[in-house]
Amino acid sequence: MRLVPLGDKVVLKQLVAEETTKSGIVIPGQAKEKPQQAEVIAVGPGAEVDGKLVPMQVKVGDKVVYSKYVGSEVKLEDVEYTIVKQADILAIIED
Repeated sequence: MRLVPLGDKVVLKQLVAEETTKSGIVIPGQAKEKPQQAEVIAVGPGAEVDGKLVPMQVKVGDKVVYSKYVGSEVKLEDVEYTIVKQADILAIIED
């Protein structure tokens, strides 16, 4: 099975959160915040505005930063995904 987003929706898979800080302090599980970085797994065709299709700015494989407290969490075959609108993505991470 796979998720196929509609409209301007994007399926994200969260990147693994760091267990320790750069200074070596271990962060307990309850104190960790949900990471705001993710990899794009699937992208919808885009939104329709004034009868014209607005293309998506992200593509599968991009690593992105997205807003806190947005999206819908979905679990499929024991893997957790977050589905967000493209507007909730703040930036693409480039190496």
